[in-house]
Amino acid sequence: MEKIKEIREKLGNTEKWEPWMDELESDGRKAVKKLLVSWKRKQALQEKLIENHDFKQQFDNSFKENPEWTVAGIDEAGRGPLAGPVVTAAVVLPAHCPTLLGLDDSKKIPKAKREYFADEIKKIAVSYSVHIQPPEEIDRLNIYQATKQSMAEAAMSLDSSPSIILADAMQLDIGIPCVSIIKGDAKSLAIAAASILAKTGRDAIMEAYAAEYPEYGFAQHAGYGTKAHVEAIQQHGPTPIHRRTFEPVKGILEQAQKLK
Repeated sequence: MEKIKEIREKLGNTEKWEPWMDELESDGRKAVKKLLVSWKRKQALQEKLIENHDFKQQFDNSFKENPEWTVAGIDEAGRGPLAGPVVTAAVVLPAHCPTLLGLDDSKKIPKAKREYFADEIKKIAVSYSVHIQPPEEIDRLNIYQATKQSMAEAAMSLDSSPSIILADAMQLDIGIPCVSIIKGDAKSLAIAAASILAKTGRDAIMEAYAAEYPEYGFAQHAGYGTKAHVEAIQQHGPTPIHRRTFEPVKGILEQAQKLK
């Protein structure tokens, strides 16, 4: 009878059911049953990841009129915060990218995993670009138009024009066929990749601002309107990176002007 340690090692090196595992089903030892349950759970999770990955790639491929077409995914990060830029990214992925297994909406992935995927996307992408839309342009244009312009800039900055663009909840008019996909980062692998580059890019910017403006806690909330952030604005006033057309920043500025 095999020792528990030997069974654990064999299961750890096994990716699919093999004949020798049939005996484990009838093994009465609790430790063996626990190891087998754990292995099955791990395999089920892996199969789900593969299924999700394949679905996203098939979704992207469904927009190709022929195999030579290239699909660019576009997404943004930072439409809602009171401070900092909107960052958009455009990504064209290769036909096969197994190293992106598990790639999903950036908000659903832990920071360390986002950083890994960001590095991997930059390494394997056919082309990618990132555009930073500053707060001044957001105030000048409004958040919708500023985001749309930023997405267009990211698309036009790719090494070569894609055959079609899949944009997360945005329609672009830049002379390239574009499809607006609602919740695109959950459906499209290319949009999910763009979501990762936009999110990690913006987080890095806000962490740098946290060092420049330590009173505001940008490293914790990335510029979103948390209670602590609003209190910091009320106490210290808006910084140059705050969006002056966004409430409550706008109201705080107006109140300060009245007091003068």
